[in-house]
Amino acid sequence: MLFTSLSFFLFLAATLTGFAMLPGRWRTLGLLAASLVFYASFGVANLAFLIAIALAAWLAGLGIATAATALMRGASLAFGLVAVLGSLFALKFHDFLAGELERAVGGGFDLPRLGLTVPVGFSFYAFMAAAYVIDVYRGTCEGERNFGRLALYVSWFPKILAGPIERAPAFLPQVPSKLRWDGVLAASGLQLILWGFFKKVVIADNLAPVVDSAFRIAPYASPMELLIAVYFFAFQIYCDFSGYSDIAIGLSLLFGIRLMENFRRPYLSVTTAEFWSSRWHISLGRWFRDYLYFPLGGSRAGTLRRYLNLMAVFVVSGLWHAGLGYGIGWTFLAWGALNGFYQWVALATHPFWQRMGAALPIAATSQLWRVLRILFTFHLILISWVFFRADSMAQALTVLQRIWNALPGLPALAMHYPFAADHALGAALILLLLAVEILDERRPLRDRLAAVPTVFRWSAWYAGIAGLLILGRWQSEQFIYMQF
Repeated sequence: MLFTSLSFFLFLAATLTGFAMLPGRWRTLGLLAASLVFYASFGVANLAFLIAIALAAWLAGLGIATAATALMRGASLAFGLVAVLGSLFALKFHDFLAGELERAVGGGFDLPRLGLTVPVGFSFYAFMAAAYVIDVYRGTCEGERNFGRLALYVSWFPKILAGPIERAPAFLPQVPSKLRWDGVLAASGLQLILWGFFKKVVIADNLAPVVDSAFRIAPYASPMELLIAVYFFAFQIYCDFSGYSDIAIGLSLLFGIRLMENFRRPYLSVTTAEFWSSRWHISLGRWFRDYLYFPLGGSRAGTLRRYLNLMAVFVVSGLWHAGLGYGIGWTFLAWGALNGFYQWVALATHPFWQRMGAALPIAATSQLWRVLRILFTFHLILISWVFFRADSMAQALTVLQRIWNALPGLPALAMHYPFAADHALGAALILLLLAVEILDERRPLRDRLAAVPTVFRWSAWYAGIAGLLILGRWQSEQFIYMQF
């Protein structure tokens, strides 16, 4: 039941109707039932994993909250993390590691296989469950006595497939028995839903065929075709993932629930540190910061440890994306390590740039210099996306090598390249996206629209709906991050 399917719109209509008709004290239970039905549409076996993870987190939280000794608290924490993160690791990597160990030992040595693939969205709700257990242990969240409320936090249908990775202290206080419709929140939610669908089915899904075609024949595609695909993929994955987040946040607002912001115009970042820390997949970045980087010592344990801690975060992030029951996925590890290397370079060169800024204050505050830094940062991220998209390390290196070798003759190649309608449409949609993002960066677009006459404001929404109907590729592509 993808967000872009007719069945989902029927499900949403039924859920909203039930939400409006149920008494306040039953609404939490009603939304939990709807969330379980939604997730069960991807397979009943998946639902069993979801309930097991929610139950393990609930029991661990209760154990921590009611433990009489520090030893019992620690044991409850260990139980919760082993049950949640251990199952995530087992599902992603057990069969792959078993095969590698068999090949290393040889001699007919056989290990059992799970024969399971990762349930849809498992990495997202496993991280939410683990965060809850840790927060209860740290004392930043109370142990939830009501299993239904905690199960709703883990399974809430708008976010379960691809986040945001919401925190329990922010979510749970919003779902007491007094859940109710809020017209102002609902209006904001509908705007976000419309923009999210536009990013997904109009922009991302119209870029996807060009990207898929070039990467499918990477060794034989022309360098120009590969270059276009690399640029298009950067915007495909952004619009696909941020489109999902916008829809998830908007859907939640229809029920009076606020979720955290997950994207903040990431391709306008001045540095890769800004890109990862405060603009791209913000909820995952904060998860790794709070539950991995800081516990490892962060930047307080000395320079060497800081470098190692940063790389650990990005390598583990690569592992989080890798491993779908079929193997490690070395391209994701390369993607993570490359972005970790970017942070190393930024740290090492930071004193130099500080001195340059002090010596040339006018240049440091120049808008032209800012634009150049944004472009440079974008292209660093662009290179890393090649590893994220490629099916293998060989394919990623082939794409980069063929583009690099063709750079001197690129203007001539562009002059003679047979651009098609798909290329023109993709470029136009990217330019439209960038225009909206630049305007939104300077002043929120919602405020801009609220300030214009009603006729223009409604014209903008009708234009967006028309774009969805005319250009939207409905149900043509699932959300990329669902597989993680």
